[in-house]
Amino acid sequence: MYMQVESHSNTCLHLKRSPGIRSWSILVGISSFGIAAAYYSEDSLGWKLFYLVGCLFVAAQNLDEWEEAIFEKDSGKVYLKSFSLYKKLLTFSRAGHEQVVVPLDEIQAVNVEELKVRYFGKGHLIVLRFGTGFSHPLTQNAVMGCRSDVEAMANLIILFLELNELQIDEGLETSSGTDVSDEDQAKDK
Repeated sequence: MYMQVESHSNTCLHLKRSPGIRSWSILVGISSFGIAAAYYSEDSLGWKLFYLVGCLFVAAQNLDEWEEAIFEKDSGKVYLKSFSLYKKLLTFSRAGHEQVVVPLDEIQAVNVEELKVRYFGKGHLIVLRFGTGFSHPLTQNAVMGCRSDVEAMANLIILFLELNELQIDEGLETSSGTDVSDEDQAKDK
């Protein structure tokens, strides 16, 4: 699953994502290898500790991030938060927490993009496009499998932000502008 809806109202949309089964499986597999190497090795205690800590470190590095997206109409902002266990262990501080705050009115489009996932093929993720030309992914990791889940989440965001109405209004303005120019051309002839 790409993201789960934590809460949804007219003024707030709160989405969350935790590491998936693939990520936890890799963590358990690499950790098991380190534990087995330490247990069955005839090396000294220092080497056994090195095997164990090294594998746990690599396992934490491959664990996906915990991510949140909070769209608030009252404050007019989007909060994109992430927590990385790897960065937390690496720095022993609050550096594992990252947050991006963006004004809601800057978001011009919400797209689903295909991304190559290391070792596993193709995945999909949602990208927020801003009026300044900048774009930011909703999550840092793509999800494997069904594109329709990601598209459903993108449609929920589009409906919440009322971007579909904005795009329809822009389409009407463009089409009405061309109709007027066509009438002007007919009068000139």
